Amino acid sequence: MNDKIKKGIILAGGKGTRLFPSTKVIGKPLLPIYDKPLIYFPLSTLMAMGVKDVLLISTERDLPGFKQLLGDGSDYGINISYQIQTIAKGIPDAFVLGEQFIGDDNVVLLLGDNIFDPVDKVVEAVKNYQSGSLIFGFPVDDPEAFGVAEVDENGNVTHMEEKPKIPKSDLAIIGLYIFDKQVAEVAKTLEPSDRGELEILHVIQHYLDCKDLKFVNLGKTFNWFDAGNPDSVLEVAQYAASKNDVSFGSIETTAYLNQTIDKSQLVKLVASMPTCMYKAKLEAYIEALD
Repeated sequence: MNDKIKKGIILAGGKGTRLFPSTKVIGKPLLPIYDKPLIYFPLSTLMAMGVKDVLLISTERDLPGFKQLLGDGSDYGINISYQIQTIAKGIPDAFVLGEQFIGDDNVVLLLGDNIFDPVDKVVEAVKNYQSGSLIFGFPVDDPEAFGVAEVDENGNVTHMEEKPKIPKSDLAIIGLYIFDKQVAEVAKTLEPSDRGELEILHVIQHYLDCKDLKFVNLGKTFNWFDAGNPDSVLEVAQYAASKNDVSFGSIETTAYLNQTIDKSQLVKLVASMPTCMYKAKLEAYIEALD
């Protein structure tokens, strides 16, 4: 863990158009991925990184659902606060909305539909963060659908492009970003792109121009899912089922492993759950601790 990173933001708003009509009455991050809600995955990632103060940004419609699901975070030994995003203006809007939350601290931003495995690989990379910005790349088969980073022989970013028609690299910049406290001021200077949104690549470009950008290529042995359309939701659900590992995306086991709750608190959490497959797996997990 890195004591330079104490705060995290999960951007869990958006329009949900790619999953319509499933998202007509409920936000995408509240939909199930196999045996748990999608939001569990980014939240457990932040927790595994040692983040204890979390700001969850979402729509006015969906915030009550998140609050009912997660509460103030105290059951898991963390603090969760909430912020309404009235209009989906783009990823950097999270820093504008979260300016007061960020304060004088560094901050992690995670997109609410991104899933990472193994999380340990991300946690290890984050340990080396010192200042500026740290971003992550993953080789994909369809880079034209993502923001893409070009890197030199030393692994340093030389150029970035949003959804290029002719990609010069297969490294997609994935939805996990670390920035220093200046990020809110940088975000406030941005103008909407031709797509009508604030672009995260423009924020990252600022740090590249200042020579304060670090890049980690997570490589093909890593698993990254952007659960934004029906096919990808099915893919990650099948992946979760095949792992058959209750710890994958579990905020309860992550809290226990990170020692933000003890065993008795974990037992109490699990006991409060109704009879279900998830509870049975957690009970088996607890029994194996003895």
